[in-house]
Amino acid sequence: MKRKRESSFSTRQWKYEVFLSFKGDTRYNFTDHLYAALKQKGIITFRDEEELERGEYISELFKAIEESQIAIIILSKNYASSKWCLIELAKIIKCREEMGLIVLPIFYDVDPSNVREQTGTFKQTFIDYQKCGDNIKVETWRTALKEVANIAGYHLQNKHESEFIQHVVNEMVEKLSYKSSSISKNLIGIESTLKIFIPSYLGFENNVCMIGIYGMGDLGKPTLARAIYDEFRNHFEGSSFIANVREDKKKKGLPDLQQQLLEDILKEKNIHVRNVYDGVTKIKSRLHSKKVLLVIDDVDHLEQLEQLAGRHDWFRLGSWIIITTRDERVLIQHEVHNRYNPNVLKNDDALKLFCLKAFKNEQPKKDFMELSQEVVKYANGLPLALVTLGSFLFRRTKDEWQSALPSFKNTKGEIFNILKISYDGLEEMWKEIFLDIACFFRYRKKNEVIYIYIYI
Repeated sequence: MKRKRESSFSTRQWKYEVFLSFKGDTRYNFTDHLYAALKQKGIITFRDEEELERGEYISELFKAIEESQIAIIILSKNYASSKWCLIELAKIIKCREEMGLIVLPIFYDVDPSNVREQTGTFKQTFIDYQKCGDNIKVETWRTALKEVANIAGYHLQNKHESEFIQHVVNEMVEKLSYKSSSISKNLIGIESTLKIFIPSYLGFENNVCMIGIYGMGDLGKPTLARAIYDEFRNHFEGSSFIANVREDKKKKGLPDLQQQLLEDILKEKNIHVRNVYDGVTKIKSRLHSKKVLLVIDDVDHLEQLEQLAGRHDWFRLGSWIIITTRDERVLIQHEVHNRYNPNVLKNDDALKLFCLKAFKNEQPKKDFMELSQEVVKYANGLPLALVTLGSFLFRRTKDEWQSALPSFKNTKGEIFNILKISYDGLEEMWKEIFLDIACFFRYRKKNEVIYIYIYI
């Protein structure tokens, strides 16, 4: 039965990664420092004063517990003197038993045996509760305290608080799974790519590593960058994902993107960047001592890199700067030596991705295998094309599939518009070459076309 609960727990969608339960006597010292350290690591943490509006009921608190992966209980000497803390604790223990909630106690200036046996300050507190009656609640609270005291946790005893908190936070990073919940299901081919891509760049503690991911549109470059970001961001002191730089530069301007970068990494609001030169100065001065993970997505001009991540010495050793672009020359100009060109999806992965969109399953329905393979062949391993076509064919009949297939080659619908973005992003010379190949070299082999263009 326990295995079933854990399986259900692991597949649920969570709003919070950590729920903090504590008495007010630690709110402005230990708990506040722990909360800040968790946030610094990007761990989504619930603390009642941050999340509950005045007038909300205990049911909202219970809901937050149910929507958390881990509950950290800070057991101070006066923890049991709060009925709200004990009600909260009983709910946490119940969720542990019924839902597989991970519970981690911190014994703050109190011995676990005092909590387990309800001695010391806990003894008088429960004597007072019993005088007030309602023995059923009191026994529930006693049982909850005994159970939490028997859980292996953390004991702050003759230790520096800052070191102790850092140890707890590092443990949280290890316990929590930072893989995107959709990697195994929706990001087909990403895990295998990560296994090839990432080991090459691990262990760069003595350098700032700039990594370029380049290639034509629709190869899934932002998806790969996002997967790396989600997987590793909590190994850094700060992180930022600056998406769609090419488009956002037109809408917002580079100072706004510089401001976003600073606010994300420093966890501060209302940082004002007056102009690009002010932004460069602030990034260099405030981030040079931080180990960061920064993704700069869809770059098309060198100046964007120069003003967002101009030099290695802008950041602390061990930082990763990941850049996605359609134009490898931008990476070469910026002296990004670690460059990676993603391949299209292999046939098995392409079919799996298409089927997830067309059938909500990794395999096609009966009698749809040949039709599915024909669509996959047409999409040529391009992830965005597979997703678009799969979504279009979802819940359509076999006759509708057969009618739609011939029209795909001449489609003017969504996939045409999506793939046209890649064409529009080309310089005029490359547009002309593209059209020449599309119009005059249909069905010719790649190497033959290259030979004609170079030598004839």
